[in-house]
Amino acid sequence: MEAARRADVSNFIYSSTNKVYGDNVDKLPLMELDKEYRYKTTYGIDEGFSIDRCEHTPYGCSKLAADLYVQDYGHLYGIKTGVFRMSAIYGPNQFGVEDQGWVAWFAIATLLGKPITIYGDGKQVRDTLYVEDLIKAYDAFLKSKVKNGVYNIGGGIKNKTSLLQLIDLLEKLTGKRSEFNYADWRPADQKVYISDTHKIKHELGWEPTTSLKEGLIKLIRWIEANKRIFK
Repeated sequence: MEAARRADVSNFIYSSTNKVYGDNVDKLPLMELDKEYRYKTTYGIDEGFSIDRCEHTPYGCSKLAADLYVQDYGHLYGIKTGVFRMSAIYGPNQFGVEDQGWVAWFAIATLLGKPITIYGDGKQVRDTLYVEDLIKAYDAFLKSKVKNGVYNIGGGIKNKTSLLQLIDLLEKLTGKRSEFNYADWRPADQKVYISDTHKIKHELGWEPTTSLKEGLIKLIRWIEANKRIFK
């Protein structure tokens, strides 16, 4: 941000993460739903949700520190800054691995016949967002009159899925199913995270247009066309 300030950069977008909210998310009143989902919630997480007194993990701490730097530099030095706290982003050209990019990793593993490790019970829920919808949100911010914005961004309630549900959906779309095994929960792994996107819809007129099924089909086609680079 200091380099951006000295170079007189006028627009800056930061890709933050839902991990800034740490395990505070799991302190919400949640209800058991059924065998498919571990929990349900009737609302998503908005931008005013607490980031304090919770376990973020080092990854979440580093993202949160940068998140706050971007906000401060924007307000102090007049830079147009957009902070996007992203949920599960996926799409073509994403080289997902076990540690990051889980939607893409599950698709890659399914098509290549690689095993998948489920950390926890596999019923944890995320809202997914296709990458082209994310880029449209960035573009909408850059073209807007909003000077400094902080947005939770994901596919919302309509595009939520558990890990186990995604494996089932991939099987329906590809006719293949990876073997998977269970391992211990990862530290501070949120049981449920769904983005409340009301703010970004109100300020930028943005909302996701690509369903999870549609996005997965595009991702699958890209992986199938480029299998050689994954071996």
